[in-house]
Amino acid sequence: MIQENSSQGRLRFTTDLSEALDRCEICFIAVGTPQDETGKADLQYVFRAAEEIGRVMTQPISVVNKSTVPVGTARKVRQRIQHELDIRNESMAFDVVSVPEFLKQGVAVKDCMRPDRIVIGVDSEEQSLLLRELYTPFVRNDESLIVMDIESAEMTKYAANAMLATKISFMNELANICERVGADINRVRIGIGSDHRIGYHFIYPGCGFGGSCFPKDISALIHIASEAGSPAHILQAVSGVNERQRHILAKKVIDRFGEDLTGYNFALWGLSFKPDTDDMRDAPAIAVIDDLISVGARITAYDPKAMDVAKNIFLKGYRGVEYAESKYAAIKGADALILVTEWKEFRSPDFVELRTHMKRPIIFDGRNQYDKKQMQKRGFEYHQIGAV
Repeated sequence: MIQENSSQGRLRFTTDLSEALDRCEICFIAVGTPQDETGKADLQYVFRAAEEIGRVMTQPISVVNKSTVPVGTARKVRQRIQHELDIRNESMAFDVVSVPEFLKQGVAVKDCMRPDRIVIGVDSEEQSLLLRELYTPFVRNDESLIVMDIESAEMTKYAANAMLATKISFMNELANICERVGADINRVRIGIGSDHRIGYHFIYPGCGFGGSCFPKDISALIHIASEAGSPAHILQAVSGVNERQRHILAKKVIDRFGEDLTGYNFALWGLSFKPDTDDMRDAPAIAVIDDLISVGARITAYDPKAMDVAKNIFLKGYRGVEYAESKYAAIKGADALILVTEWKEFRSPDFVELRTHMKRPIIFDGRNQYDKKQMQKRGFEYHQIGAV
């Protein structure tokens, strides 16, 4: 898509903001908002972009904030742009609106071209019409275009991620209860998901969520709520449940093999926080590896995309971690297999191959990819989340 549209003259790249804003009607701010040391959203990159726009803009433009930001940020962006214009002694009309980003890693292009909804936060009918004109070609019907005030649009992104994270943590907490009382979370999931008010989306148990959005957005929303004088008790619990869940797989391994794992080698399938990406930010695999290495284990890891990121960034310098060229190479001589990320290629492996090359036919499944009865028939000792 980049090559085609570049060759057709519809897409250009530049590091010169003046050139980028030349004849520009709409300018997007799409920069990172990582956590600061307190867990709040760090807005320095958003504000820096706003200030640079104010320094070089030469005509009226609409500034669209795509970054995930606390409520009220659009107003602060407007102030910073206006401040730069005042320094230049320029009088120029501009607008700042909010169109939060809802792309999912691994399917970002699809989400961009065929979004399930586009939230537009504006404070004037003129801006509403402009943004509708821009986004109408991407939506199937007008119901997918949701126009609201700017503050509500800013809040919607945090609320959406918080709701999804809450569903995940709720299911993980239920899974832990199921293990204690002898229930099977896989069957419970089907039982509750059939209720149309609940549905099946995001009610899969596992070893915790990670990535660049859920953890930081929940943390940011907790701080927003606290500063507003309305503590987010549920979100604090969601964060706490997830932090504990990230250690559940390692605990299962330690419970099975003992607290001293010196001399044991475990195969680990999946390093990225989710399939179809190499992103390891806050990936549960990091917690699993940390916990097991701390008690003497060795890890042989395999991931279809994330191994270079692991070697050079997130697990750089880790002793006790090796990397395999394939999922089958990883399991050779392994005392057990630990499945962390639900990549498609892990769903139906050659179990005969696994039994042949593993030292012990033991699997710890952090994503409940397999059927326990089938695994037992194949001769595996199988441990999953939320079922004994």
